[in-house]
Amino acid sequence: MSNDTTIAVFDAVRALAFIGDLSMGQPTDHSLRTAWLAEMIATQARCAPSQVEAARHVALLRWSGCTANAQEFADFLDDDVQGRQALLASQKPRAKQQQQQQPRSAPIPNAMLAMASIHCEIAGDIANTLGLSPDTEAALRAIFETYDGGGVPGLLQGNDVPLATYVVALASDLEIFSRLYGLDEALTLARGRANSVYPGALVDASAPWVSTWMKALDSATPPWTDVTDQPASMLQRVGLELVGDVIDLKLPWMTGYSRRVAQLARDCSAHAGLDEAACHRTYKAGLIHGIGRASVPNAIWNAPEPLPASSLERLRLVPYWTSRAAGQIDGLAAEAEIASFAFERRDGSGYFRGRSGTAMPLEGQFVAAAERWVSLRTRRPWRAEFTEAEALDGIKEDAEAGRFDQSVIDALLASAMSHAPLKLVAPKAGEQALSERELEVLRCISKGENTKEVARALGISPRTVRTHVERVFLKLECSTRAAATLKAATRGLI
Repeated sequence: MSNDTTIAVFDAVRALAFIGDLSMGQPTDHSLRTAWLAEMIATQARCAPSQVEAARHVALLRWSGCTANAQEFADFLDDDVQGRQALLASQKPRAKQQQQQQPRSAPIPNAMLAMASIHCEIAGDIANTLGLSPDTEAALRAIFETYDGGGVPGLLQGNDVPLATYVVALASDLEIFSRLYGLDEALTLARGRANSVYPGALVDASAPWVSTWMKALDSATPPWTDVTDQPASMLQRVGLELVGDVIDLKLPWMTGYSRRVAQLARDCSAHAGLDEAACHRTYKAGLIHGIGRASVPNAIWNAPEPLPASSLERLRLVPYWTSRAAGQIDGLAAEAEIASFAFERRDGSGYFRGRSGTAMPLEGQFVAAAERWVSLRTRRPWRAEFTEAEALDGIKEDAEAGRFDQSVIDALLASAMSHAPLKLVAPKAGEQALSERELEVLRCISKGENTKEVARALGISPRTVRTHVERVFLKLECSTRAAATLKAATRGLI
C-alpha cells in the first residue's frame, strides 16, 4: 500500500485557519476575510509583492498557535474559547496620555508572556514546516508585538517589527470591529490605535477604501473564495499529520491521539478488505476527526463524567464543526465528511446527526470504531486509561448493544491487538539525535507531566529531569513543551 497521505499546503493552511477561528470563538471565515483584507491593505500601502503574500499567509495562520496554549489560557481565564473571544471584542484604543508615556509602565504578567511565547513559537514552527517565506515566519513569531513597543513580549517596536504583523493586526481589527460595532466605529477604533498598535500610515492608506472592501467581503460571492491564484509555495505537498498534531496540542493528554485513531482506522479498513483509496480516506479522516474539538473549552474536556447538559451539547457540536470544515476546504472535503461520523453509532445513539444503520458510511464506521478504542485506551485527568482487557470488554458491549457492526469490531480488534511497536525515525541531516533517556523524558512532558511527575515515573531526581529537558529543547531547537511536542511528533519520536 502506498503511503501518500500528503495534501496541498493551501489546504493545510485553510484547515489550520478553521481550527484557529474555532479556538478564538470567531466565525469560521474570520481568517479568510482577514487574509483578503490584509492583501488589500498591503497592496494599497504599496508593499512589495513578497510582503503582500506574507501578509495574506500570516493572516491565515495568525491563530495557529491557539491549540498549543489552550490549557494555559484555561488556567488564566477559565474558558479558553470565550475568554479569547472577549479579548478580541473588547480591544479599545489606548488613551492619548498613555500613548505618550513609556511603552510599558507595568511588567507583563508571567502567564501572558508564557502564553505568547508558546503561541508564537508554534505558529512560526508551523510556517517553517509548511515551507512558507522567511517574512511569514518572522511575522508569526512576532505576532503580538506593537508599533510602540507595548506588545507581548515587548522586545520589538517600530520598524523592527515585521511589516506583515502590522498589516494583519489592522486587517483583523477592521474585520472584527466592523462586524461587532459597524464600519464607522471600526474606523474610529483603528485610528485610535494608529502609531500604537500599528503605523498610522497604514491606517491612512486604508481608510478611504475600507467601505469598498467591506462591501466586497459581504457580497454574495466573497472575493476570498477564489483559490486559483495561489503562489507556488501554497501548491507544495505536506503531510496531513501536521494538522492532526496541531489539533492534539489543545490537550496534553491527547498527544498523538489523532495519529493513533488514523492508523487504527486505516488498519481496520485494510483488514476488512477496503481498497487502497478508501484506506487512505479513513486514515486522513482519522487525522482530522478532532477539528471541531477546538470549539470546546478545555475545562469541559478535563471535567469528569457525567457532564451537565450544557457541556454535552457543546461536545455534540464537535463533529458538526468537522463537517463544516468539509465545505470550506476543497482538498479535504471527502475526508472531513467521513471524519464527521467519528461519534455516530449504528443504533442512532451517537452525534451530531444521530444516524443509524446503513445511513452511516462504512469508512465512517471504521473511524468511529477506532476513535472509541483509542478513547478507552487514553487516560483522562480524572481517570486512568482502560487496560486492554477492559477496553476489549467495552468494545464487545458496544457491539452487543448494536452501536457498532460486528464485522467492523472484528477488524478493529484484529488490528488493535497486533501491538505494532513505535517505529523510531532516524534524524535527518542537521538534526541531533536524542538519547534513550531524553526520549523518555520527552514523551512524558509531551503528555503534560510536570517535573515531579516525570521524576517519579522514571525514578530520577527533578534536577536530572530539568537537565534532560534543557538538552531536549536545545537539540530540538525550541523553548516550550508544546513546540517540543510538535517537533517530536513531526519527526516520529512520539
